[in-house]
Amino acid sequence: MSELLITGGSGFIGSHTCLVLLEAGHRLIVIDNYSNSSPRALERVAELAGVANKECLKIFVGDVRNSEALDLAFRSAEDRIDGVIHFAGLKAAGESFKKPLEYWDVNLGGTRCLLDAMVRHSCRTIVFSSTATLYGHSAQLPITENAEVRPINPYGNSKAAVEMLLADIASHEAGWRIACLRYFNPVGAHSSGEIGEDPKGTPDNLFPFISQVAVGRRDQLSVFGGDWPTPDGSCIRDYIHVMDLAEGHNAALDVLQREKPQLLTLNLGSGVGYSVLEVVREFEKVTGKKIPYIIRARRLGDAPCTVADPTKATKCLGWQTRRSLSDICRDGWSWQKKYPFGYDPPQK
Repeated sequence: MSELLITGGSGFIGSHTCLVLLEAGHRLIVIDNYSNSSPRALERVAELAGVANKECLKIFVGDVRNSEALDLAFRSAEDRIDGVIHFAGLKAAGESFKKPLEYWDVNLGGTRCLLDAMVRHSCRTIVFSSTATLYGHSAQLPITENAEVRPINPYGNSKAAVEMLLADIASHEAGWRIACLRYFNPVGAHSSGEIGEDPKGTPDNLFPFISQVAVGRRDQLSVFGGDWPTPDGSCIRDYIHVMDLAEGHNAALDVLQREKPQLLTLNLGSGVGYSVLEVVREFEKVTGKKIPYIIRARRLGDAPCTVADPTKATKCLGWQTRRSLSDICRDGWSWQKKYPFGYDPPQK
């Protein structure tokens, strides 16, 4: 099987994808600076995958903006790196308004540095972690890949810029195999409860906030906006189980390696939308935990409704989501209940 470089592999989506790739027989080299993750995530991934041979999972502490760190990772391959899955980046839409320079530096600058390293080491296959955020306030529902790209925050702008860079490379340099995967809302955890989402500080996303309220770390959930043009006034999102998303990366990699050089741009979502309050009710039903919440003002950069049309991904990859909202709630709660403070509990 292939030897792959995974940037940001200890993060939420990265760690679950590493598990799927290891179980598929790939050898992995991970580079991560742990800015919003923990080394323990990959330790548990190795345990879940039954990886006893360290040659199957090599880990380097480093930043994708550091050429020397990238070269070290590439040179550690037994033969050569066959492909890259690029997760490393900043992803909090709200925070990006406060730190636009940092978001552009990490997301665009880091990707450019990575691509330079790929060229130096004769690797031209990359799966890029993109986002549905770049659709902004789309008038099209469900949203296809042909919908207008018009981000409404610096985070989305930086991701759109990376996609433009990758499109230029694919158009003007022969041999590139590129997949831009536009995620909708990744949630849940591995069914074992051993790995899951562990944001540092106050969560920016809905699901970890709900589970932290359920486990007693927070008093109540803040629902941003109760007057959106939706049936119950709360935002509607397309929630995708993180394991379905991880399997989507494996499927995209398989297609890139099997078929001729190409640029794939694909939505990864379930195609079903749930409101914030519907998610709260389902979580309460599945877990038996009451989630108190308060309606607050709308949050800058939010859209009322974002739901994927995943038809193209199903056609191109033979992939579709298999797990339900109930599965998301059960698996996410299994992780949070087992590890109330995530990978790094506070010291007594």
